[in-house]
Amino acid sequence: MERSIEESSTSPVGLTVSQDEPTGCGAWALFNPHFRMHRFFVLSFICFLSFGSYFCYDMPAALADQIQKDMDVSASKYTLLYSLYSWPNTVLCFFGGFLIDRVFGLRAGTLIFSGFCIVGHFIVSTGAMLGPDYYWIMEAGRFVFGIGGESLAVAQNAYSVSWFKGAELNMVFGLQLSFSRLGSTLNMNIMTPIYNSFRSSFPSFEDYEVLGAALFVGFLLCIFSFMCGVIMWILDSRAARILKRKDAGTGEVIRITDVGNFPASFWLLSIICVMFYSAVFPFIAVGKIFFMGKFNLSDSSASLLNSIVYLISAGASPLCGFLVDRTGLNIVYLLISTIGTLVAHMLLAYTWANPWIAMIIMGICYSLCACALWPMAALIIPNHQLGTAYGMMQSIQNLGLALATLISGAIVESSGYLMLEVFFICCVFVAIISTVVLFLVDDYYGVGLNLTAKRRLKIEMEERDRAELMTNHSEVSSQADGSIHAEINYDVLSQPRDANALRHRLYSFVAPEAEEPVETFKARTTSLSRRSVVS
Repeated sequence: MERSIEESSTSPVGLTVSQDEPTGCGAWALFNPHFRMHRFFVLSFICFLSFGSYFCYDMPAALADQIQKDMDVSASKYTLLYSLYSWPNTVLCFFGGFLIDRVFGLRAGTLIFSGFCIVGHFIVSTGAMLGPDYYWIMEAGRFVFGIGGESLAVAQNAYSVSWFKGAELNMVFGLQLSFSRLGSTLNMNIMTPIYNSFRSSFPSFEDYEVLGAALFVGFLLCIFSFMCGVIMWILDSRAARILKRKDAGTGEVIRITDVGNFPASFWLLSIICVMFYSAVFPFIAVGKIFFMGKFNLSDSSASLLNSIVYLISAGASPLCGFLVDRTGLNIVYLLISTIGTLVAHMLLAYTWANPWIAMIIMGICYSLCACALWPMAALIIPNHQLGTAYGMMQSIQNLGLALATLISGAIVESSGYLMLEVFFICCVFVAIISTVVLFLVDDYYGVGLNLTAKRRLKIEMEERDRAELMTNHSEVSSQADGSIHAEINYDVLSQPRDANALRHRLYSFVAPEAEEPVETFKARTTSLSRRSVVS
């Protein structure tokens, strides 16, 4: 629900807030919302909105060995720190956008969810400071932290859409992901040195107190991200007044009943999503100890190796997004990424080859999969159902990750890391089979997920022409008896088709007698509607 713009009598220091045009230093290109330079100035704060949360998310992985030793917990208890983050997001991924749009508003919602991250990680750090008997406090803190983490990402995306509509948006999303992954990479590589530095600087501290002090570094970075949210509130409200635009929202519309109408191809995408990510994120959660044990790497070397997936994705995600945008062939790239991840896990499990090779392959495949998989939902699901669709995919993903991390901890305790790799290989294998089935479904029903970018653009242009012709024809024949509109199934016409089906649509409105009569076209579309996975 859109709200009226809030009026405020206060102005940011150094910036002149005006209902008309900014003056003074506020009129400079860097501070004037009318200029492109100002938008990229704002982008720097948007990118750092979730930097702290991503930094803290993988703190258990960066300090895996220290947490298990200092808090005296088993592998299954340790991996629970990741599961507890995912559990609240099996529900909140559905309603995060709704809360931002309808309850809190984008600006307040950003600060509220960022506040959950601050409070949650503060509780985690405090639990560590109190000692092994209070490990349950760390677990509670991770649950609270999870309430804010994913919904904060939703707010970050909404800010990006609000400020960068059009051709720049894909680049902005790639840059935003890069900064987020840089937070994870930084965490993986500096937390062990910080832990060791605190241990040498405070020799009177118990080991668990050193751990707690190190974890508080993440708390400070969460505050930094919160302050970026405050600055975004000021800049966004000022731009809304100057540009006289309405408050931005996430654009998500949640209708639970829509789930029952989602096609088979959407559920195949969801299976691929959960299985692929279950072979990446839970592995990173335990990867550091795995590398130290099998390959005899030092603590710092294992941390660097474990972070390479995030480091590669930080640089490769925008490039992979550009590649997929320019070439299309989403399913082909998805198949390449799943097969590559399978190869990486098999190298780690069954060979003594340099683990850097496997992790570099995994990092490239992770970046490629993210760029190829998520946009496909928009090609399957109508725009008014996309909020529900993405919410469902994220909920399924978080449910799968929660279960996968629990299973990972149990397997490590009972059977060791080789069997854990077998579990990850099985997950990727399911993702590969699902991708092949998705290719067959797409090829049979002509959904268009694997079209080239050039072919897809041509179809979109034909679709726009068809829509314009429908509008013009409706105005001309609205009063005529026996209008052609009575002969056409518009529910079918609104669904995505291949180029041939689009051409038949156009002929049915422009010159139905030129290629096939309306009756034949009606029979064709009725047959398609019975076969289609998007109906």
